[in-house]
Amino acid sequence: MPYGSKELAESFRTVRKNTLAAAGDIPDDKYDFRPAPDCRSVEKLLTHIALSYRFQHQIHAVDKRSSLEGFDFPAVMAKLGAEEAKPRTKKEVIELLEKEGQSWANFLDGLSDDFLDERVSFSADFPTKSRLEMVMSVKEHEMHHRGQVMLIQRILGIVPHLTREREARSAQARE
Repeated sequence: MPYGSKELAESFRTVRKNTLAAAGDIPDDKYDFRPAPDCRSVEKLLTHIALSYRFQHQIHAVDKRSSLEGFDFPAVMAKLGAEEAKPRTKKEVIELLEKEGQSWANFLDGLSDDFLDERVSFSADFPTKSRLEMVMSVKEHEMHHRGQVMLIQRILGIVPHLTREREARSAQARE
């Protein structure tokens, strides 16, 4: 398999490093900012990013399921929702992002190619997916939400770190 557990773990670590940089750039007093009334605050959005891997972790690491028939989605989502609802400071959110990110990356790092290639069934009406596809969704989900964090940064007048780095490289290339 040309893309295995080591590459998966490394790419996830890169994504989480960028999320941590974005989280660090937002001032403490803006962690309660909501871009609209029905949106998550910065704190809740970053907490969601930190914890959302647990859904896939439950399936692949804890239950080691090959089928989602009988999987109690509402119970898992309720547990995640309750954990996300706990109030946290900026420092606590960043610590959570670091700790949970390392936990997920360590799990990914130890997966075999055979495990990643296994198929997981959902139901008779839904096609199977490989475990690789499923665990990759954690990174994709984080990148989706980090886009929201970066938009919030712009609203708050903060130039995201990736933009600052790109602009610095461009300026160096012009010199």
